[in-house]
Amino acid sequence: MKLFGKKISDRWLGVLAILLSLLLWQALASLVVKNPFILPSPIDVATAFLALIGSGTILKDIWVSLIHFGIGLGTALLIGIPIGIAMGWFRGIDSFLDPVIEIIRPIPPLAWIPFAIVWFGLTNASAGFVIFIGAVFPILINTYSGFRGIPRIFVEAGKMLGCTSNGALIRYIAFPSALPQIAAGIRIASGVGWMCLVAAELFGVSKYGLGQKLWFFYNLHQMDSVVVYMLLLGMIGLFFDWLFRYYIDRHFLRWRSGEVA
Repeated sequence: MKLFGKKISDRWLGVLAILLSLLLWQALASLVVKNPFILPSPIDVATAFLALIGSGTILKDIWVSLIHFGIGLGTALLIGIPIGIAMGWFRGIDSFLDPVIEIIRPIPPLAWIPFAIVWFGLTNASAGFVIFIGAVFPILINTYSGFRGIPRIFVEAGKMLGCTSNGALIRYIAFPSALPQIAAGIRIASGVGWMCLVAAELFGVSKYGLGQKLWFFYNLHQMDSVVVYMLLLGMIGLFFDWLFRYYIDRHFLRWRSGEVA
């Protein structure tokens, strides 16, 4: 793409967009709003970030949030993928479980917070449960859709090549074929689960956590620190998404780019 007659790369266009956004943000905060409680400027946020780094709490908050996220997403993977496979491959299981899942699925994750407290108390498992509720259904539905969408010719070819049992067909034919859609479901679930993190930590499961500190600083009216934690949530979520896409594309979906070794 050309800008003022010169060709620049797409990467530098992204950097330019970020710089322009920061300049616009600074101008709005300093010249228009003029109230750091309503809109802290980038300079205010940077100052708050350095102060928080010096206090040493940010790393503890990130670590605790990663524990909550790991509990929720890990449990969603362990439950969502097997159920999705079973429903997608066996019609009887699909008919049996589908009504129950379709009733539970529309319930917002935040509506489960009272039961999370009752069942698990104010513990890491309680926060993980809320994240699990947000993450499990995208994984389950995408796994189910991936198995349902397998071309019948793949299954017939597998049987001709010696995959005669359901286990062999699932392992060698169905799962590799459905993997792109399963990966998409996991990616969506990661984003939804990460967004549920703030609500999962809101009710005091720990003294630390990105979501917990966001509300803590809001109650203190320190909005510059609130923005720090908002940006941390966004950047860590973006990093997870990039890492997941790289790992899946590099190790499981290389065949889509023509790589075989």
